[in-house]
Amino acid sequence: MDIKQTHRGADNTLNKDDPKKEMILILDFGSQTTQLIARRVREAKVYCEIHPFNIGIDRIRQISPMGIILSGGPSSVYDSDAPAISTDIFGIGVPVLGICYGMQLFSHLFGGRVEKSQKREYGPASIEIINDTPLFSGIASSPALHRVWMSHGDKIEGLPNGFSPIARTDYTPYAAIEARERRIFGVQFHPEVAHTEIGKEIIENFLFLICGCRRLWNMHSFVEMTVKEIRQTIGSKRCICALSGGVDSTVTALIVARAIGDRLTPVFVNNGLLRKNEAETVLKFLNALGLNVHYVDASKRFLKRLQGIADPERKRKIIGEEFIKVFEEEAGKIGQVDFLAQGTLYPDVIESVSFKGPSATIKSHHNVGGLPDAMKLRLIEPLRELFKDEVRNVAIELGMPEDLVYRHPFPGPGLAIRIIGEVTEARLNILREADAIIIEELKASEWYRKVWQGFAVLLPIKTVGVMGDERTYDNVVAVRVVNSIDAMTADWTRLPYDLLSRISMRIINEVHGINRVCYDISSKPPATIEWE
Repeated sequence: MDIKQTHRGADNTLNKDDPKKEMILILDFGSQTTQLIARRVREAKVYCEIHPFNIGIDRIRQISPMGIILSGGPSSVYDSDAPAISTDIFGIGVPVLGICYGMQLFSHLFGGRVEKSQKREYGPASIEIINDTPLFSGIASSPALHRVWMSHGDKIEGLPNGFSPIARTDYTPYAAIEARERRIFGVQFHPEVAHTEIGKEIIENFLFLICGCRRLWNMHSFVEMTVKEIRQTIGSKRCICALSGGVDSTVTALIVARAIGDRLTPVFVNNGLLRKNEAETVLKFLNALGLNVHYVDASKRFLKRLQGIADPERKRKIIGEEFIKVFEEEAGKIGQVDFLAQGTLYPDVIESVSFKGPSATIKSHHNVGGLPDAMKLRLIEPLRELFKDEVRNVAIELGMPEDLVYRHPFPGPGLAIRIIGEVTEARLNILREADAIIIEELKASEWYRKVWQGFAVLLPIKTVGVMGDERTYDNVVAVRVVNSIDAMTADWTRLPYDLLSRISMRIINEVHGINRVCYDISSKPPATIEWE
């Protein structure tokens, strides 16, 4: 795909207060949770960058990191195409932390024995800390066992010379190891995921006690650096911004507007796949923010393109292609426009794009994997390496109202991927009414701000019901409400039974065409948050 990505976050010109002077380098071996490592590092107010494992020792020296983290990955160190690094990395004089595959890899490189585990560990496990170490400094000795998250099929059976064990589980004698004098540390589990209850402490110990970093990174510095980079990139040219009304695209528009002023034209496209009354609501609050929004009603053309389409990937591709066509058409009406800004976040990227291979593509997103092969506009994606909660912090920094900041995420393809099967106007109307009831009840019960996301999914089946004395044969709606921090993992929300009952009764009584409501109790993984 010939798309010129001109902005991937705040990583440009240094100044005297630039937090990049103290940065952590993360080498990616294809783990789905590599960006979570970066997220945890940034949460600790330390700047970091993710690079592929094979960037080379010269580039690493040029970057001059305070420390290096080796990510996990799906490979075995014995695979013929296993990603590998040079041992020169361990000789540049900075601390190294290997996570899962990262630890197995350096153990293998230094002569340790890595073998297939007789019992694979996927999911929760309990580690016992067995030796004093700066990596576990401040972690209480009571309880004796600490809950962590494992995901591995190989394990270390013999340590390299100079390494010592510092933690174990019932099935993994070397759950964490160190060569303290060389400042090399490894953990078999994943401290970056929320399920590891001591993960925050481990990462911060590595950053501050071992690497000597300070807390210099914050959203104020991110905004300043990003505005400066966008201004340099766009120059005197014009840009349009794809607005959906969500926090991501709105933050993108405000940042770009701060950089180039009235040479930005925000474009809000009604694709016919929005929630109930969404177009009117979005236009009202966007104009209140001072954004001179260009509104386009393209609902008929989107629905026509989706006619007869049931496959979710085809839906996403069609919607992504149609969005770009609309933006290019509108750019032509505005005049000479060279750039398109959009609010792509990292969870969109990691689920859409497979880096070299080890990381698996989960699904395409309309603004990443759904983009056409050729585009006339160059992309500006200032939030591409941020998670939703980080974007919300940026929104607060920009002074956005709380109602907008904490609005539940809404996917770019809209209700099309919450209708399983073909998208029709009739099915959209049914789903809109059911979805509106869920949001109303979550807000009325004060659960809206407590959860990450709540919505309805219209299923492609009908069931028999009884309303009054008559038999019905109508649609089924699934209610999906989840808790999450970053959308990379999520757990279904344990809503009170009386709230679930109200939601169910209102949907069945008020939405013509629905006679059954189910509640989705699947977590991510193995499910995704959206159904398609």
